[in-house]
Amino acid sequence: MATWDDVVEIAMRYPEVEETTSWQTPSLKVKGRFFARLRTEAEGGLAIVCDPSEKAALLASADPTYYTTKHYDGYAMILVDLARIELPRLAELIEDAWLLKAPIRVHKAHEASRNDSPGADG
Repeated sequence: MATWDDVVEIAMRYPEVEETTSWQTPSLKVKGRFFARLRTEAEGGLAIVCDPSEKAALLASADPTYYTTKHYDGYAMILVDLARIELPRLAELIEDAWLLKAPIRVHKAHEASRNDSPGADG
């Protein structure tokens, strides 16, 4: 089980992430680019940016952790039931969303810092 606090803690591992609001709900952005928000309306959950092919695969898996609504059809976003998702999988989704939205300059700086850190395989 995960919470919004877990989402924020994981996201803050990445550069240039800010916690803000979108549509009057808590959200996360990288350099002003939205990549996740807590859905406090309707059924709740996490709305997170994802690759359209990954969204299709997650929905096809019939895993109740992942779902969509008519509002999100056609958008590169998946809805995630935070009560069902395991933290390691949540971390993967957050990293993927960050990578999709972060500017290339931020990607490169992040990769360089990871490669320069002790124990890196760079």
